[in-house]
Amino acid sequence: MAGMHKAARAALSRRGLLAGAGGLTAMAALPPGAARAQVGAYPLSEFFKPTMSSGAALSPSGSRIAVAESLGTDEDPRSAVDFIDAADPEGQRRRIELGAVRVSSIEWANDERLLASVILKARTATRSMAGSNRRVEGVEYYMRRTVSVNATTGDVVVLFSDQRNRMRSTFDMGRIIDMLPDDPDNVLMAAWESDGVMGLHRVNVNTGAATRMERGGSGTYHWRAVNGVPVLRHDMNSRGTVETIMVRAPGETEWKMARRTRVREAPDFLWVGAGETPGKVLVIARLDNEDVQSVREMDLTTTALGAPLNPRPGRDVAYGLPDSAGNYLGAAYYGQRLEYEFADPALAVHHRALNRFFDNRCNVHFTDVDKARNRFIAYVNGPEEPGSWFFYDKAARAIVNLGQARDLDPARLGASEVLQVQTRDGATIEAYLTAPPGGAPGPLIVLPHGGPEVRDTPSWDRQVQVLAAQGWWVLRPNFRGSGGYGQTFAQQGWTRWGDRMQDDVEDAVAHAVSAKGLDASKVGIMGTSYGAYAALMGAVKRPDLYKAAIGICGVYDLPDVLAWEDREDDTPGQPIYEFWTKRIGDRSVMGAALEAGSPRRRANEITCPVVLVHGVDDPVLPLIQSRRMRDALRSAGKTVELIEVEDAGHADWEDAKEQELMTRYVAVFRQAFA
Repeated sequence: MAGMHKAARAALSRRGLLAGAGGLTAMAALPPGAARAQVGAYPLSEFFKPTMSSGAALSPSGSRIAVAESLGTDEDPRSAVDFIDAADPEGQRRRIELGAVRVSSIEWANDERLLASVILKARTATRSMAGSNRRVEGVEYYMRRTVSVNATTGDVVVLFSDQRNRMRSTFDMGRIIDMLPDDPDNVLMAAWESDGVMGLHRVNVNTGAATRMERGGSGTYHWRAVNGVPVLRHDMNSRGTVETIMVRAPGETEWKMARRTRVREAPDFLWVGAGETPGKVLVIARLDNEDVQSVREMDLTTTALGAPLNPRPGRDVAYGLPDSAGNYLGAAYYGQRLEYEFADPALAVHHRALNRFFDNRCNVHFTDVDKARNRFIAYVNGPEEPGSWFFYDKAARAIVNLGQARDLDPARLGASEVLQVQTRDGATIEAYLTAPPGGAPGPLIVLPHGGPEVRDTPSWDRQVQVLAAQGWWVLRPNFRGSGGYGQTFAQQGWTRWGDRMQDDVEDAVAHAVSAKGLDASKVGIMGTSYGAYAALMGAVKRPDLYKAAIGICGVYDLPDVLAWEDREDDTPGQPIYEFWTKRIGDRSVMGAALEAGSPRRRANEITCPVVLVHGVDDPVLPLIQSRRMRDALRSAGKTVELIEVEDAGHADWEDAKEQELMTRYVAVFRQAFA
């Protein structure tokens, strides 16, 4: 909770202190910064300690709570599940250890059985080459499995355990498709067949035995089901960039194509759950004549989309919220923080009260709601809250802290605020500004986000807090071209890479420097993916402003990356190439502008030191983009370093590598500001 010391947080979690939903206000946290005395910032290593709690879940009836706890380290993982009586949430916990695994998520199959998705690290055996004395060393790899834990007896069963050959040959057997609320002994799960095709299975949570129901197509990687009946099938292209949504209404035998949608770049179709009307489901989508994405019904027979439910102007829905029985409760949006448009207005009172309890400085995500809608699990995070799970009982008037991801005191973290930035052409954009602990004026680091058609939110960001802990302010602007604010806002950045989108970043910098009295002679910029492009393009356009630039897995030559997408997009109609042509520009029309908007072709204009980082196996943006950027800077006599991360993709490396890299980034900025 923002601004609170540990004793205050512990006191607020005690049962019986709350006088009803309205009474939560009286127990609200201290005003922003009230407890934020001149305290020592955390050293960088503190942000990379192993996660403590990794999840909490409420049983369907609301009678039991489970909390997943990490007991080991990243190198030597060990996990357990704590079971709690929801009628006595601060009473004795029953711990069941799961061994040398990492728990990624937990969910109740019924009131007795908890399903835990676990990741195991394994290694292939050393073996001899045939006809040779040469031996091949083993290779380390990860497997995902789902275990079923009996909360009463402690009995643990591995799902699919009756199929040992499949278990030996398949890395991922942990995907649950449907919890089957009306069939408490079984769940629907997806698993790969021996021939590489994904099958759909009904799996008994008591015995682990699995029965295959059907096989997918050659590209199938996921299903969606309603009451145990598969109604949507997701098929992926070979590059993993476009999925085809196949639909089958209950009673039908053949699948039909409903639409194709992008996987990574601004996906425009998301599953929510079952609808109230038979033969219809709820999805998130936007029609061509609409500005925002909304929850709406989709007819499984015709694939037609209905009218929006709970739309909010200027805000795309983040996700839909169901209760434990799968009933739709509302749509989530990011405003000043995470907010809901509830289908049941009575729930809004309690969500607002919980927000006040956390001083309106955190995002309160309802992750579990019981069938009676009386008991809730909330995942709470925010700029100064790295993630905690709370149990809320309306009838008992209690809110109890169940677990936390990291033991970091908000008083030793940087406080964040939302800026309303007026741009040079009269528009308004939002930006998040985080102060260093203590809030003293100093250098500024700009972190433009990736995408670009995503957005930053007022949520926990480890990179931000690591940089703030160095005594630096950190700015995250949602420039035009960002997602989340509706199609009109996003379109204002289309084909404006390097000019309008870059201008918005600069205007946010000027606003922050002026508003907080920051040192305008000490500004650095750093980003990932599109953010890396913005960092290097910023160094091109404003050599007077930026003292160092760091680009991670970036794109630096626009004509080259468009030509690469043209070659690589083998999907009918080339939807990914068409997507990027609309966003970046048409090579046949905008050739000169695209070259001018490419940092690689203007490397001689960069004066600050540059660090480039790229995963060797990046499937989103090829490593050659960073290598050519490095070569151009070297040819121009500039200071540049390229770090190639082996066995990594699009900035998806492990914590140990991220800690090593963050240490390097801090050193680069510190030297630049000296």
